[in-house]
Amino acid sequence: MRNLFDLTGRVALLTGASKGMGLAMATALADHGAKVVISSRKQDQLDTAAAQINETVGADRAVGIACNIGYQDQIEELVNRTRAEVGPIDIVVGNAGVNPHYGSITEISDGAYEKTMQANVQSNLWLAKRAVKDMEAKGKGSMMFTSSIGAFKPSTTLGTYDMSKLALIGLVRNLAAEFGPSGVRVNAICPGLIKTDFARELWENPDTERRIKQDIALRRLGEPEDFCGVATYLASDASGYMTGQALTICGGTVMWT
Repeated sequence: MRNLFDLTGRVALLTGASKGMGLAMATALADHGAKVVISSRKQDQLDTAAAQINETVGADRAVGIACNIGYQDQIEELVNRTRAEVGPIDIVVGNAGVNPHYGSITEISDGAYEKTMQANVQSNLWLAKRAVKDMEAKGKGSMMFTSSIGAFKPSTTLGTYDMSKLALIGLVRNLAAEFGPSGVRVNAICPGLIKTDFARELWENPDTERRIKQDIALRRLGEPEDFCGVATYLASDASGYMTGQALTICGGTVMWT
């Protein structure tokens, strides 16, 4: 039987992928045969991460290209270089994001608000618009963007971040509707509390142990490696009839009936 998870010959472009969830997802895609371009702001970190991926999978399948997602011209350059140096893009993983403010939404500065919305929402639109051309030419492709379970509830401390992640799900659904006729699928991944540097202030909080025992059905925090499977699934033909969805990966923190 054909391997539905085989990504041999496909090119994946990932943002926010020099460490944490992004690095784990890039490694998984490479392990299933894809050539991966990983991106973040610092080239030295990317070079180290790419070497780590190649060593893990035992093949030369990863390369790093630095890009600050806050700048549209850098995203355009990232897509152009990926296409020129590795090949037409089959898979996009928009994992980069920011959270410059912790506290009430009434106290956030205009600059921090605009930075959050641009990095977490608009930058992914910039990326999708440029990468979709390769997928449309092939009549198939997959994009996935990292949202959050925070999108489903209010917060007195992470309100603007959560608002941006809800807006990102809205973006995903609209892209899915617009790109669907061309065979391009777009989905969102919604993590719970994951042990990454990005969320360190949350999982090092003294209340975390209580949350693990009371709020998380699996009684543990998420790890970056918990996203290897879902990234491979969404990137591959195994999810060929799934688009416009928000997959919640949270150990049972959020359950819908």
